[in-house]
Amino acid sequence: MPVQPLLSIRGLTKIYASGHQALRGVDLDIARGEIFALLGPNGAGKTTLIGAVCGLVRPTAGTITVDGADATRDWRRARARIGLVPQELATDMFERVRDTVAFSRGLFGKRRDDAAVERVLRSLSLWDKRDSKISALSGGMKRRVLIAKALAHEPDILFLDEPTAGVDVELRREMWALIGKLREEGVTVILTTHYIEEAEEMADRIGIIDKGTLILVEEKQALLAKLGKAIATFDLAEPLATLPEALADWPLGLEDDGKRLIYSITAEEAEQRGVAALVKALGAAGIDFRGLDVHRSSLEDIFVDLVGAEAA
Repeated sequence: MPVQPLLSIRGLTKIYASGHQALRGVDLDIARGEIFALLGPNGAGKTTLIGAVCGLVRPTAGTITVDGADATRDWRRARARIGLVPQELATDMFERVRDTVAFSRGLFGKRRDDAAVERVLRSLSLWDKRDSKISALSGGMKRRVLIAKALAHEPDILFLDEPTAGVDVELRREMWALIGKLREEGVTVILTTHYIEEAEEMADRIGIIDKGTLILVEEKQALLAKLGKAIATFDLAEPLATLPEALADWPLGLEDDGKRLIYSITAEEAEQRGVAALVKALGAAGIDFRGLDVHRSSLEDIFVDLVGAEAA
């Protein structure tokens, strides 16, 4: 019997009054306990999709089911399973940390539970700052407060909209570790990000959305294997005018007036006939080289190929 997804989206469409279609029949299932990264250029529909699931945007068509609850007919139950961490630091800067987290818990009808608030604050290394005003915190701590507010009502799903936008590299790494810890504690994490390395570092699956259409959903390693490329560049000892007949069935190209030989194959093809095999074939054909560089596609390379260089 198949496992029911924690979040199921079918035919989700959003057309604004201006006529702009932000979402075009999106279908997506999210499994319990996974980290899912949604990538896309500006205006692709990422924020609209999150807003629709979180009850901030009313869809034009389609269904959203959260842990078995229909988000339209039973929106209170559905929304209670979701925590949202917005990109902007939208909170009262003069509140104390403990008070704002407790207030967020109450917004979802949860009874007061000082122990639960303490657990959340401790898990995010905020307990020592519990009586501090938010305005006195560093940027990284303020982001932690946003996460604490989103987790205060004990949701199953946590949406993170650009969680590390505008933060330095050290803080970004710290946030990555925090997100991994949340997953270990059983929270399903869905994040949007412009930092493709972020998705490559953390996500189990990748979704790419462009112009309101979800063009691809794939497990990260399968995606890299399927669409990634291995590119080997040989600096030849002597330039070639043309490729010899013995290498005609190899996907090779000459550059730099025949001084450079380029071998480009998919990651799957590389397992069948890799660079080592080509080196032997070059030796058999009497072709010598002075240098060799091998580059394998990153997730960013694949993303640029799919949606265009302007999106990277």
